[in-house]
Amino acid sequence: MATQIFVNLPVKDLKKSVDFFTALGYTFNPQFTDENATCMIVSEGHIHVMLLVETFFKTFTPKPIADAKAATEVLIALSCESRAQVDEMVRKAVAAGGRTPTQPQDLGFMYQHGYEDLDGHIWELVYMEPGAIPG
Repeated sequence: MATQIFVNLPVKDLKKSVDFFTALGYTFNPQFTDENATCMIVSEGHIHVMLLVETFFKTFTPKPIADAKAATEVLIALSCESRAQVDEMVRKAVAAGGRTPTQPQDLGFMYQHGYEDLDGHIWELVYMEPGAIPG
């Protein structure tokens, strides 16, 4: 069985977060969804993001929740299939209420841009030219 990843992120308003990520084209697993949390499917069977309302998130850690709008707690980087997909995802994120904290970067072999979601979590989107990463 391949390793799966479940990234857990605190959110202030679960419905607004679900609406935001739905606008970007993501779907959710209803089996792991209630008023406290939802399981966003990033890559079927491999990558999932658990969006947890802050009060519920706090039950998993004794540490305080970082204010992602004031400090960077994590950078979530996802690969895309093309430069156009990177730009389209950023466009959708901004249209849904997110913002772009940086300008796109074109390094020739790699193109990246990203967005902040409604809670300030930073999502980096990257397209790597074929052959840029040794197989």
